[in-house]
Amino acid sequence: MNIKTLILQGEGEQLDFKNRISSCEKIAKTLAAFANNKGGKLLVGVADNGSIKGVKNEDEEKYMLQRAGHLYCRPAIDIHFEEIYVDDKLVLLAEIAESDIKPHYALGEDQKWWVYVRVQDKSILAGKVVVDVLHRSSHPIGVFINYTDKEKELLGYMQNHPKPQLPELCRHLQLSRRKTQRILVNLIVAGVIDVHSSDREEYFSLSLSGNS
Repeated sequence: MNIKTLILQGEGEQLDFKNRISSCEKIAKTLAAFANNKGGKLLVGVADNGSIKGVKNEDEEKYMLQRAGHLYCRPAIDIHFEEIYVDDKLVLLAEIAESDIKPHYALGEDQKWWVYVRVQDKSILAGKVVVDVLHRSSHPIGVFINYTDKEKELLGYMQNHPKPQLPELCRHLQLSRRKTQRILVNLIVAGVIDVHSSDREEYFSLSLSGNS
């Protein structure tokens, strides 16, 4: 694998750089986010700006990553390692596959278990709707949607109100958070609407593929 070409892509949804692994809690978030999304590659010995620093002790870095994957992630996450020399410097490539037993939780510094997803180049906390969607994606049993007045009302509202959040939709539908969430999860799993995550919010939009 050409590491320099990979580095030129920059950090993103499936690629992250780490100069070194200093905290199991912090790196567990990245491992869980990769496993909960489409998988990803972690380059250890590469700075955030893409400069190659090299790994001083690859065994120690592997130990930290494996410890994070098995003790700080639930279910545990396996990591495939590859050692690559670039300009006489060792870069450790850690590859995490997309999981088929989502969601994966990471143990935070608050000693609580949280679900993370990858959005662009960040591993962010997943909202409750995303967590439910991840649960459902691990058990694909098909979705039968009975388009009641509430489903039709929600879709009609979303056509005229971009990026609505869950509380807004609860108020409009005059339904509890739990019932609104159930409708949203069904529509997301069916590909009718999309869920979007950011650092502070979770919002929804009509799916382009679902409306083509």
